[in-house]
Amino acid sequence: MARASNILVLGGGFGGLESAGYLRWKLKDALITLVSDQDHFLFRPNTIYIPFGNDPSRFMRPLGMAMNKRRIEFVHGRATEVDPDKKQVSVNGARLDYDYLIVSTGAGMSPEEVPGLSRFAQNIWSPEDMMRLRREFDRVVERSRQGEHTRVLFLVPPNNKCSGPLYEVVMMLDTWLRKRRARDPVTIVWSTYENGYIQAFGPELHTHVTSEFARRGISGYTEHAVQRVEEDRVVYANGNRLAYDLLVSFPPYVAAQRFSRLPADDRGFIRTDSETRQVTGIPEVFAVGDAGDFPVKQAFLAFLQADAVAENIVSMVQRRKASAVFVPNSLCVMEEYDKATYAQVPLAETGDPDRPVKVREDEAYPYRVGSSVAWRAGKWALGLWLPWRLGNVKPFHAGTLWSIGNVGLKGMSKLLSRKIKLEPRKEPGEIEEVEAA
Repeated sequence: MARASNILVLGGGFGGLESAGYLRWKLKDALITLVSDQDHFLFRPNTIYIPFGNDPSRFMRPLGMAMNKRRIEFVHGRATEVDPDKKQVSVNGARLDYDYLIVSTGAGMSPEEVPGLSRFAQNIWSPEDMMRLRREFDRVVERSRQGEHTRVLFLVPPNNKCSGPLYEVVMMLDTWLRKRRARDPVTIVWSTYENGYIQAFGPELHTHVTSEFARRGISGYTEHAVQRVEEDRVVYANGNRLAYDLLVSFPPYVAAQRFSRLPADDRGFIRTDSETRQVTGIPEVFAVGDAGDFPVKQAFLAFLQADAVAENIVSMVQRRKASAVFVPNSLCVMEEYDKATYAQVPLAETGDPDRPVKVREDEAYPYRVGSSVAWRAGKWALGLWLPWRLGNVKPFHAGTLWSIGNVGLKGMSKLLSRKIKLEPRKEPGEIEEVEAA
C-alpha cells in the first residue's frame, strides 16, 4: 500500500484554513498538519467594527477542536525556518517533515519605516490596535459634546498593500459621529500616497470615494507620500504639511515571517509563479495569500490562491497533470455604516512597482461597482457564513454551499451594481460607465 501523502500548511488565516479545508475535502486519506502561532482564527475584515463598539471576541473562533473533527493535526507554534532540501520545517524547536508545503503565514505591519508613525499615530491591524482606536473615537465624541473641535487625519503610507479597511473606517467614523450628533465640530481629512483612491481596484472606486468624500464633507489628498510624522502634523514628500489632533494610519506591509531558504522580495514576500503559486525553483512548496508576492493582499484573493494550490496538490498526489491556475478576480464589500459598496474587480499584474496591478477586461468576470443599503446585508451575511465555514476548517470558496451562494451573489451583482466598460488605453484605467444589461 502506498504511503499517504504528508501535507504541511503554515498559517491559520484565510489562505491556510482554505487550503487545509479544501485538501481534506478532496483527499480523505492524506496526512494534513496545520501550524499556527495563534490558537484561534481571527476574522480580520470585521475588526473594523471594534472601534465602534463591537467586542473583539465576536471575530475569533478556536481552532483545535475543529481541526480534530476534520482529522487535521493542529500544531500551535511558530514556523521559523524551511529546509527545502530535507523537506522539513522548524517549529518550536522540532522539525516537521512534508511532501508538500503551503506557506500562508500572512503579513505584518512595519510602522517603524515611517519616522514618528509608531509614536504618534493610532494604527489599525490587531484587535488591540482597534480597541485603542475605540478609546480615541470615544474621546472625539466627548470633545464634540463639550463644544471642542477635533481634526482627525487618516494616512495611507507607501507600501501599504490593502488600503480598503482604512477607507471603511473613515466613512464609518463619519456616519457614527452623525448618529451621535457629534459630527459638526470634527474635521476629517484623508491623505494617501496612491494616485487615486483605492488605486488597486480601478478608477471607478476613485470616482465613488470622491463622491462619498464630497457628500460627507471629508477633505481628501492623493499623491501624498508621507515623509515623517511629527507630534501635531504630518510632513509629506511633496512639501505639504497637514495638522492633526488624532492621526489614524494603516502602516506599510511586510511579511509576518521571513524564511531565509525561500526566495523573497525586499519585504519578505515569497517569490512565486503567478499562476500556480509555486515558490520559484521549489515545485513542492507553495505560497498562498499575504505571504506570497502578489501585490494586493486581500482575503478573497487568498481564497482563490488557496483553491488553485490545493487542487494542484491533489493532482500531484493522484499522479495527474496539475492544471489549476490562480486568476486574480477580486471581490469586496466596503462598509460605510449607512450603506456599503460592492466591487467585483478582475485584476492583472503590470510589472510596474508604482502601479503593480490594473483592471483587466474580462467578459466572464466584468468590472462591476455598486453602492446601496442592501450591500450591508450582504456584508453581514458574509460575516456570519465565512467565519463559520473557516472556523470548521471547511473550504469557503468551494463545494455545494459556495455554488449556491455564488448564484445569489451573481444575482445581487447584476441587480445592485453597474458594469464598467474599459476604454481603449489612452491613460491607464480610463473608463466610462454603462448600465447593466
